[in-house]
Amino acid sequence: MGTPDFAVPALTALSKADVRLSLVVTQPDRPKGRGRKLVAPPVKTAAMELGVPVEQPEEVRSDAFYQMMAGYRPDFLVVVAYGHILPKRILELPLYGAINVHASLLPRYRGPAPIQWAIINGERETGVTTMLMDAGLDTGEILLTSKTAIDPADTAGSLHDRLAQMGGDLLRQTIEAMKAGTLRPIPQNHAEASHAPLLKKSDGRVDWSEPAAVIERKIRGLNPWPLAHTYFGDKRLNIFKAELRPADTDAAPGTVIPGFSGELRVAAGEGALSIIEIQGASGKRLAIRDFLSGNPVAEYSRLK
Repeated sequence: MGTPDFAVPALTALSKADVRLSLVVTQPDRPKGRGRKLVAPPVKTAAMELGVPVEQPEEVRSDAFYQMMAGYRPDFLVVVAYGHILPKRILELPLYGAINVHASLLPRYRGPAPIQWAIINGERETGVTTMLMDAGLDTGEILLTSKTAIDPADTAGSLHDRLAQMGGDLLRQTIEAMKAGTLRPIPQNHAEASHAPLLKKSDGRVDWSEPAAVIERKIRGLNPWPLAHTYFGDKRLNIFKAELRPADTDAAPGTVIPGFSGELRVAAGEGALSIIEIQGASGKRLAIRDFLSGNPVAEYSRLK
């Protein structure tokens, strides 16, 4: 059971493991783009390529869905970013349990946005966890974990892709160990838990009064969605990449610091940021020199 790109490596790993993959459950096709055409979830596309039957229920709490699932008499239920909270009776169907692949080192960063918040909060390390699902939100017993360092250049996008591959590998190891009877689930220490709440578009608004280091982490953690953004007058500017710079100025936060030709260096609450890649009204992601050649920003201007 999974929906977005993050779940595809787990599905691929299952298809190569010593198991019989009998069903894939994913969310319904959704309208996307300007034409609002129905688009299949990435997991559905991958399942069809593998020749595995697919179900796309609108409602996971219905009796019809429960009866359909019960008819498979599953040994395992694997859930990876499915997008619905599953009722207890579904979780209790599989003989060996419902396994979840979560993109953090639990109990840290429970919730829907663990990758983004790990970068935003300046963590140096994260990883993936397999756990036995229970009725709580990412609170089940831990099966296996795998760790990776967070590189100073990592964005949520690059870390997402790395953790997705790690999740597939860890899932395969987890299934093999459970079949062999060598796994001993470990209860989470709930006192050490932290939450990774869902991000909104409004969370991308840059607060220039914050330290430059904090803003820079947000820019990486919010890339590719919802994207960090600021305003120059009434024009929205999406920021894809920025680098820390010294700020020998007493200019107010958000002020474009003078004296740096071809650069957009902005004062923050502490230090400064040089914006490296940006997107303006044209919709094109541009290196800052290319952007400024067609969209000059005067020295001492204010970004808000």
